[in-house]
Amino acid sequence: MSRSDLLALSQDALAALANRGLVKRAAKDLDAGTAPALTLADGALTAVFPDGATAVLPAEGGLETATCTCGAAGKCRHRVGAVLAYQREHAGAAPAETEAAPAEPAEVATPAAITDDQLRDALGPHAFKAAEATRKAGYTARLTWPGPDRPAAAELPAATVSFLVPGLGYVHTDATGPARDTAIVLAAWAFREAEPGAATVAVGGADPEETLAATVDLAAQVLLDGAAGADAVLRASLQREAKALTRRRAHWPAGAVSDLIDQLQRYEDRSAAYDPHRLAVLLAEIPARAKAAAHPLGTPAAHVLGSEESDATPLTLVRLTGLGARVGTEGDRRTMELYLAQPETGMVLSIKRDWPIPEDGTVTGAEVASRRLAGCRIGALAAGNTVTEAATRTAARALKLGTGRLAKTQVLPLGLAWNDLPSSLRATDLGALAEELGERPPALVRPRVAAESLRVLAVAETELLGYDPASQRLAAEITGPDGGTALVVVAHTSAAPGALEAAEQAFTAGPLAVAGHVHRHRGRLIVEPTAILTPDGPVVPDFAPGDDSADLAAAGDAAPSEPVSAAIEDAISVCADLAHQGLRRSREPSRVRVEAAATALNRVGLQRAAMDFVHLSKALGNEDEGAKGAAWTAAAVRMLVTAELH
Repeated sequence: MSRSDLLALSQDALAALANRGLVKRAAKDLDAGTAPALTLADGALTAVFPDGATAVLPAEGGLETATCTCGAAGKCRHRVGAVLAYQREHAGAAPAETEAAPAEPAEVATPAAITDDQLRDALGPHAFKAAEATRKAGYTARLTWPGPDRPAAAELPAATVSFLVPGLGYVHTDATGPARDTAIVLAAWAFREAEPGAATVAVGGADPEETLAATVDLAAQVLLDGAAGADAVLRASLQREAKALTRRRAHWPAGAVSDLIDQLQRYEDRSAAYDPHRLAVLLAEIPARAKAAAHPLGTPAAHVLGSEESDATPLTLVRLTGLGARVGTEGDRRTMELYLAQPETGMVLSIKRDWPIPEDGTVTGAEVASRRLAGCRIGALAAGNTVTEAATRTAARALKLGTGRLAKTQVLPLGLAWNDLPSSLRATDLGALAEELGERPPALVRPRVAAESLRVLAVAETELLGYDPASQRLAAEITGPDGGTALVVVAHTSAAPGALEAAEQAFTAGPLAVAGHVHRHRGRLIVEPTAILTPDGPVVPDFAPGDDSADLAAAGDAAPSEPVSAAIEDAISVCADLAHQGLRRSREPSRVRVEAAATALNRVGLQRAAMDFVHLSKALGNEDEGAKGAAWTAAAVRMLVTAELH
């Protein structure tokens, strides 16, 4: 530990390493005259306090490896007090509220100068080996270069790493356990690979075509055989491939293959949860990812493959902000997805659960809200601030809360915590949000993360549009404080019979903000709410009690059907039917439907899409199975992307 390292630690840096309460307590003790006796020898700082406690900050490792005789299991006021006392002794006894004096010029100015030997010595060979595996698969990082008022930081897919002082003396990250050390190595490499001042960098990566070649071949086999022809042998091959992709850290294709296996198994079981449309999307996604990864156009291959993600990232003491929940039905099971924001990383994490539906159908949203998860009511988790000491985040942003005796989870009132969310999660200009959504890559090649489109929209004005009995939807229009509008739509479901009434009351009360899944449709921003923040507190519509008997304000005339949307939806349906039956089994009626779809697309001006279906019709009439698969994939990918952009 050098003198410059200790002097470079600001109040905010110490608060990040410990917590702000400990920093204030240590500063208060020093102000009261209980300063320790300090000794700096061989880089180690020893502080002997008047109360008899002795804190030792070693030359390497910072507060993580510091010790104290006070008996505290983790960081304590003595460890923090030792740093503050040293700063005051060598910086003119600065007040507790004042930032420490600027650090002296350091030999290591940025993390780019940290060598592999330093990383290996400080963090160990296991962390280095794990980082090597991630680099081989490839990852990206968003970088903040050090400046007068900010430390160097690297935002990795699974963690954020801040180098609070030059070098490895004091590093803060939201990852814990072995993942912490691995993240530090990856962050140092990211700075080393980047051009000075670069905002993002891609590091390492395998050949995408080689990685996904077998996956694409298996998906093509499923497309030819259809759901009915995909036997147990093919499903077993898909299972082996999913595991191989995970080992190669191609997490997003692995997720697509796993979902494909799930759809095929549902069809085998004659489950009502089988969805031909979902099957078609998965069969289009796999070759689309392979092509996008091999020929990236503005999107790094690591983003397309998910190779930068960790299978699981343990989280240390973390605060999570409830963003509501959705309750639904999948076959004969009631499903629930709970949403929690991690403000420090700007991520939305989700927890999924499902339960069998009894014959009386009593598992509604209100009943689900009363159940417990990690010792806390699900309804409280969805509408509160959660502090937990035992949580794990998966690559797909799924959250697992610990349930052991030492896994402490506490829920506090939500208050106005939504106001403190980063701009990546909270939108005040709804027009800008619509533009942001329009600039994203297509869903077929975006990261496969839970709740990727969930946002909190600040509300300045609300107009209740009413309930449409035909579509069974309640709608309201909201205006953002900085402009732009969005249509908030709540659909009736038997799983949440009280949702419409609760949402109408919340809209009438004048909501402060709305959290929900956001997408664009026909040029408008559409929000499917998961929670509504009112002056009286948060409302989670799907968890609201009710029996679906409330009288709702009627809406005006419904918008007329739009021919372009109808043509697009019919074309996607044609692709789904072909995927379900298998291209090998397609007959003349299938070709007739394909040609009809081409005619309809041409009629509404989608001529390139119409030509794809003309080529598909011709391919179905030939014996070349490769040509059939290529023609179907081209048509399906174009229509799915067109539907998303329309």
